[in-house]
Amino acid sequence: MHTNGLIGEKSPYLQQHAHNPVDWQPWGEAAFARARSEDKPIFLSVGYSTCHWCHVMERESFESAELAEVLNRYFIPVKVDREERPDVDRIYMTFVQATTGGGGWPMSVWLTPDLKPFFGGTYFPPDDRYGRPGFKSVLEYLARLWATERAKILESSEHVTRQLADYGRIEKKAGDTDAGVLDSAYQQFRRMFDSRLGGFGGAPKFPRPVVHNFLLRYHHRTGNEEALEMVLKTLQEMARGGMRDQLGGGFHRYSVDDRWFVPHFEKMLYDQAQLAISYVEAYQITGDDFYAGLARDILDYVLRDMTHPGGGFYSAEDADSVVDPGLPEVKAEGAFYVWSFEELRQLLDPETLKRFCYRYGVEPGGNVQEDPHGEFTGKNILYQAHTVEPEVQAREILLAARSRRVRPHLDDKILTAWNALMISAFSKAAQALAEPRYAEAARGATEFILAHMYDRETGVLLRRFREGEAAIPGFLDDYAFFVQALIDLFETVHDASYLKLALLLADRMRSMFEDVENGGFYSTAGSDASLILRMKDDYDGAEPSGNSIAVLDLLRLSRLLHKDDFRASAERALQAFSQRFAGAPQLLVAHLYSTAAPMQVVIAGEPDSALLRYAQRQFLPDTETFLASGLGIMPEVADMRPVNGKPAAYVCENFACQLPVTDVEGLAALLK
Repeated sequence: MHTNGLIGEKSPYLQQHAHNPVDWQPWGEAAFARARSEDKPIFLSVGYSTCHWCHVMERESFESAELAEVLNRYFIPVKVDREERPDVDRIYMTFVQATTGGGGWPMSVWLTPDLKPFFGGTYFPPDDRYGRPGFKSVLEYLARLWATERAKILESSEHVTRQLADYGRIEKKAGDTDAGVLDSAYQQFRRMFDSRLGGFGGAPKFPRPVVHNFLLRYHHRTGNEEALEMVLKTLQEMARGGMRDQLGGGFHRYSVDDRWFVPHFEKMLYDQAQLAISYVEAYQITGDDFYAGLARDILDYVLRDMTHPGGGFYSAEDADSVVDPGLPEVKAEGAFYVWSFEELRQLLDPETLKRFCYRYGVEPGGNVQEDPHGEFTGKNILYQAHTVEPEVQAREILLAARSRRVRPHLDDKILTAWNALMISAFSKAAQALAEPRYAEAARGATEFILAHMYDRETGVLLRRFREGEAAIPGFLDDYAFFVQALIDLFETVHDASYLKLALLLADRMRSMFEDVENGGFYSTAGSDASLILRMKDDYDGAEPSGNSIAVLDLLRLSRLLHKDDFRASAERALQAFSQRFAGAPQLLVAHLYSTAAPMQVVIAGEPDSALLRYAQRQFLPDTETFLASGLGIMPEVADMRPVNGKPAAYVCENFACQLPVTDVEGLAALLK
């Protein structure tokens, strides 16, 4: 079996390619030096281990001895896991999007030996098809260009690199943010909203929880009911569709159609985290147990299938899985999740089968009508076709049967940023749902990161842990998301050590990433000479941007701990990005928070008091809620004590505190 330079890497994605005939090298100076010494361009391939089309391109091209020979002869092939190195991915994805009008993974980019891009795209078929040039044709064409028109390539790469630098340059603007920016953003999402099927835009439909975050807070601020209804409709329709794993819980990555029915079956940790928060917040606003149940569904799936024995959370589960255990090399999209009618008939008694099929839309010949690739012929994707009582017994039987199938590939690396999103989700759910298990899960993952991915002496936070090894200095996302998680965990378990650590890491985040002169935060620390650009990311997409969360972190800490320098950093960033709010709903959340009257609910009493439970059950996005005891870090709460032996709530707004109340009715009146 051929072995290449990826064999010693920890990334599951890189390990998947370690036996390709392509002479892959990991991103690093050794590969760059080889490109310089052999005077060859670099072929950079970026993807991740649960990426469907990455698997396709590997099977078609990277496992081909013929194509590998061409690639190895003319180029230095380099593989990057985008989840380990979002900094590398971000630079070259910006190039691909700017030059082709689209992007995605696998990403294929050709670089000069000094790492400047000159040609790029995403998936290439092995030969000319689908209206796309074949990979071999592209390789041979670019090899000829490098040999005959190198001066033009070098000039083009210099020019495009300067353009990318100009595009990424973000500087603070004079003047205040337009007062109508919130209404404008709301109207933009209103125009995009699918009022019939939920979601924003047409097929394929991706969940984008940052939009939910903004709309729910816009509703809270303005009382606009339509903003709330857009989110609730989306959450309802997603939960009914095949996008949701109706048996095992959790959500798949996206729906290929507009009705959330046929999903792309991979499951990402960051989707579970953010959607769990959306359902928790919908429950806080409406009091409807439907949303609480969906949140529990997601979180229990993560605890069951995505949790490391030490407490951290794994990254993803693949879309593809083995169809027949006897043929492990034959995989298909969604094979782990779909059912034939005959399989169900053999597992369920006739009456249960009838009810189950009615509820979940099962048809004897399969329920997928439009299947251009034939992957689901004769199969059923479970969705909630009718609202009837769930078949609990049938669900247990089918889950047990499904567990005997070959599970999809698990990407078991642990990423600080994604774990932090999950810690926030468990923390918020523990508060709103009064569920101690979730608080313990949040604490367990936090302690895992602190034990394995954080150096207390140097203050360095690492990004990735796998197979006993932590590596890669953290990026802005890692610091910002983890600071947010620590604040959320502090408000959940009332341990001031987490707040102290959030303060320490936020200070380090400012020193490593902030552009003090122009405002905002760079995605990288600036110490990696292999990066041709230092970028500021402000787009809130599948994940919130590091800038959006960093700003909100600093605003929250400035309120809790009276850190004027933190607030100044946050305001510089908001000013710098003020012209780009349209693509940044999570940054608008930070803007909403920055303009809200400061409000705190301090409970003097036990952590299980009815007052604290009531406050945490409410949707109070601009309010900090915490216990008074043990907070030497906040001396102003030292005099807040129980009243006549009863737990008391102190509600403070605009730096003035109301008289304490000792019953839920009194607290409810103050929070109106």
